[in-house]
Amino acid sequence: MSKKISINKNLLASATAMAVLASLGMASATAAPLSVSRDASTVAAAASAAPARIIVRYKDNTAAAATSAGKSRVLSQAAGRTSSAALKAASFQHRRKLAVGADLFTVGGRPSRAELQTLVSALRADPAVEFAEIDEMMRPAAAPNDQYFAQYQWHLQATPGGINAPAAWETSQGEGVIVAVIDTGILPAHPDFEAGALLEGYDFITDTFVSRRPTAERVPGALDYGDWNDDANECTVSGSSWHGTHVSGTVAEATNNSIGMAGVAPKATILPIRALGRCGGYTSDIADAIIWASGGTVAGMPANPNPAQVINMSLGGGGACSTSGATQLAINGAVSRGTTVVVAAGNSNANAANYSPASCANVVNVGANRINGGRASYSNYGASVDISAPGGGGGVDGNPNGYVWQAMSLSDTGPTDGALSYGGMAGTSMAAPHVAGVVALVQSALVANDQAPLTPAAMEQLLKDTARAFPVSIPTSTPIGAGIVDPVAALAAALGDDTDPGQPGEPGGPQATPLTNKVALVGQSGGDKLYSFIAEAGKTLTIMTYGGTGDVSVHVKAGAEPTAAANDGFSTRAGNTETVRITAPVAGTYYIKLSGTYSGVTVTARQ
Repeated sequence: MSKKISINKNLLASATAMAVLASLGMASATAAPLSVSRDASTVAAAASAAPARIIVRYKDNTAAAATSAGKSRVLSQAAGRTSSAALKAASFQHRRKLAVGADLFTVGGRPSRAELQTLVSALRADPAVEFAEIDEMMRPAAAPNDQYFAQYQWHLQATPGGINAPAAWETSQGEGVIVAVIDTGILPAHPDFEAGALLEGYDFITDTFVSRRPTAERVPGALDYGDWNDDANECTVSGSSWHGTHVSGTVAEATNNSIGMAGVAPKATILPIRALGRCGGYTSDIADAIIWASGGTVAGMPANPNPAQVINMSLGGGGACSTSGATQLAINGAVSRGTTVVVAAGNSNANAANYSPASCANVVNVGANRINGGRASYSNYGASVDISAPGGGGGVDGNPNGYVWQAMSLSDTGPTDGALSYGGMAGTSMAAPHVAGVVALVQSALVANDQAPLTPAAMEQLLKDTARAFPVSIPTSTPIGAGIVDPVAALAAALGDDTDPGQPGEPGGPQATPLTNKVALVGQSGGDKLYSFIAEAGKTLTIMTYGGTGDVSVHVKAGAEPTAAANDGFSTRAGNTETVRITAPVAGTYYIKLSGTYSGVTVTARQ
């Protein structure tokens, strides 16, 4: 194997540069050589020839529930209320009654998934129907055939610190979503990006020393000219990082294409924007890049024909984000246009409140965890960190498990096609694009399901609400968010699934966030929130909340959403320390409702 040793890749600026810097991690590690071209054969999944199927549970004691003909008639009537010609013409055949009391039907005519979802919505609105859903075809979450996935990419696998991306790909791969990567640019010739996956982008650097281009004009294209520096009087001497390509690879590197590695949202589209070069990049250029990437107007620039739904900024510098500063104003503008902004918390093992854009409002601020799920020693921390994602532990966890692995180059200077390869890096820069990729998965799935994409605020809350609990204890003095980003749980919650796939709940029950026995769900904030827990009969069930600020109340009820008047137990003490014990629970789903004004609360259920 070839080696690319890149010690201390952090981009450092001189005191007079006033630059915003890339939060690069301790790059380094064995880089896997590129051995197969982009034209390598791919494995295509054959389309299923099975007919579509619908599960319907009818309300008891209704005329529709009495006969198979009556049940089928409800489906035909629901199809007739839609605007779909295919559904109006579809036939419905009753197959059998399920053990849970629902009925299974096949749907003739091969309607699309979107049409099936329209039918489900129409059925759920029928007064005779208690619940309806598509009878999904489940498949093993198979690993992709990318040649280095199994050995190197622990961060995308079901490891303690990984995100189990293959399980999420069964639902979404990010198709149709544009992710802007504001960084060092891109190596567009790298063979592990699918044709069409990279937009042209733009180079926003207006300083020739930083850009290495002959003019200070902004130009189309985002080619990474290299950010190496050999002058210690300017900034740290180092080789080129190819940071933007590595980050873009985490978001959307081609997956299941027999070569190289995989990305979180392999069908998403990258809009590369070059704002970092030699010694870093200026706040002024980055602020303009944020505006342009999100579809805003920048003087002297053509309109962006492809506004991004997500912006990733794996960059940062010292100093808290000013509420009236250029970076915050640019972020506010992007968010107002519906763009979710994801940023790296920083690599200084310090409070992220003292770094920008990590401390800016209206961003998803991402800390870094190791392969064991614990905090990476370098990761910034604090109340401003929203969520964690794999960043690697560096040498602590060895090679390859100490690094995040993606596309890059072996060149220490300028771009050279012959040096295109793969490499490992560690840092919150690596963590952030995991989250940006998950945002792309969710937004793509919603649109494909004929649902509106989430607002940036709603997306941030979804990510935190569905984060996986850290598998190891995170010290309270160095918090790194609500948990590890969980694409499977985020997709399930966004699409309205009522239960954790591993813990089926009551069919037709209210939508709730599932709790796992003895696993704390941290960082809960807001007003009314509903959770569910699958209980055993007769064994004491204890629900607890603690931590955070504000005043939370807890109500619990079996089988239905609790209220202040109808519940099986409640706790409404002042503050956030609440305990509800059900000493003789029945078997089934218990719903736990948190209400009040609170932030950063932990909720857990034990049995």
